[in-house]
Amino acid sequence: MAEQKINGALFRSMVTEGALAIAEKKEQINELNVFPVPDGDTGTNMSMTMAAAMAELEKLAEPTLAKAADTAAAALLRGARGNSGVILSLLFRGMARKLHEEQEAGGCELALALREGVETAYKAVMKPAEGTILTVSRVAAQHAVEACQAEPELSAEQVLEKILECGRVALEETIHQNPVLEKAGVVDAGGFGFLTILEGMQDALRGIHKERKIAEPAVSTAADFGAIADEDITFTYCTEFIAARKDKARNVGRLRAILNDIGDSLVVVEDDDIVKVHVHTDQPNKALEEGLKFGPLLTVKIENMREQHTAKVIEGTADAPRERVIVPAEKKFGFVSVAAGEGLKALFTDLGADAVVQGGQTMNPSTDDIVRAVDAVPAEIVFVLPNNKNIIMAAEQAVHLSEEKKIVVVPTRTIPQGISALLAVDPDCEDEAALAQAMRDAAHHVRSGQVTYAARDSEFDGKKIRQGEYLSLSEGKLCASGRESSVLKKLVREMVTDESAFATVIYGEGVSEEQAAEVEALLHKENKDMEISVINGGQPVYYYILSVE
Repeated sequence: MAEQKINGALFRSMVTEGALAIAEKKEQINELNVFPVPDGDTGTNMSMTMAAAMAELEKLAEPTLAKAADTAAAALLRGARGNSGVILSLLFRGMARKLHEEQEAGGCELALALREGVETAYKAVMKPAEGTILTVSRVAAQHAVEACQAEPELSAEQVLEKILECGRVALEETIHQNPVLEKAGVVDAGGFGFLTILEGMQDALRGIHKERKIAEPAVSTAADFGAIADEDITFTYCTEFIAARKDKARNVGRLRAILNDIGDSLVVVEDDDIVKVHVHTDQPNKALEEGLKFGPLLTVKIENMREQHTAKVIEGTADAPRERVIVPAEKKFGFVSVAAGEGLKALFTDLGADAVVQGGQTMNPSTDDIVRAVDAVPAEIVFVLPNNKNIIMAAEQAVHLSEEKKIVVVPTRTIPQGISALLAVDPDCEDEAALAQAMRDAAHHVRSGQVTYAARDSEFDGKKIRQGEYLSLSEGKLCASGRESSVLKKLVREMVTDESAFATVIYGEGVSEEQAAEVEALLHKENKDMEISVINGGQPVYYYILSVE
């Protein structure tokens, strides 16, 4: 029997079976995310990334191998979610580059293509660590190439079998290569996901097409503004201004107290020269009067939120589907932020973000989501704030996909970092590099903490964590687990020092104002001189997000 070669139709089938295979096992892969917070979503991210490729390949009638490989790579990149999804897209991009000139691919071509994919992925990762999807793919590709050098007649099916065989050995070794995995006693989730995809592709090579259930497409996260009554908007005017600080002796704490009495969503930031204020209020005149006591107003923005709401309701009733639109530039700089929750969306918008991409906790946005948001910003240069370490790579890949606008990624890892970065924006600055550096510096000086719950039983640093327990995280590391009051107290003690000057409490969905006030009291108890802002973020997953400066 003649060796079966991989052509365009077969490659499409292989990608489809790979997508179906990982969709079937995505929850199992999610469970391998060893840190027990609810956003362990490697399986979900990789599955949705592969689903994007499958959807695009289905549109091709009779693709060549080059066309099928290029289409898959492009779709994977645009659909990439999370770090695992981005790395997966890079593996396929390198493979596509190697297969581009081939009419058909045998075993040796397949091995060389995977090696090219590995090299492409490694080039894009600044500090690749051992014990990850990169390790598994590198070891598998290396052994496959060596096998082909020894036996050039190996078929594609035989080579893929060797890739899987070596990949499984490499996957088991990840437990010992990564300290976190070793403590938890699990293999790397991304590596497991990659081998799952390859197993599906192997089925396609063998002519096996299993009945599998693929996940339903994600439901749109766009808010239903029509469900919000006009009377639900507490304050009418979104008021924002910057005042020159001529009277340096005037107390900013008193300003915060007055504004807090006449509004909500209050953010006040000061330095030696200016005071920057954001507040929702029915008395913008009063807010401006208080600002003028510090010195002349440098910038002022007042927007009627009730009118904005009405416009959104009308916009939401339009029947026309949303199309990709590249908005012409009307200004030099624009800003895109990632956040989950309507409260946080409103806050980032009020702080100057032109667009807010929904995501960051249980659902990471795709690279294409970020590109579309950038396209819609009327600016030449758009700064992107990922606000989550797992979204940074997707944002960086968006840089290569944006055709008419320049993207600058400010690698914010938390919501507080994103807020501080936006607050550091000087509206008069015309220097791109200086602005980016100011935003990075501001983000760097913020300490971040979160309170969430354990999604699964786990063990971390020798401490057993029970499903459903409250968890507090400080700078991404486990601070405490147990009862809500206990983890909150330990987190506050961990974050607050005698030098702390300002703190923000962002409370999530299901948390009352009274409960948020108790956290504010805890912070005051730790440092009575610290200025504190309390904001209703409405975010999922995290009951509280704290920042201390």
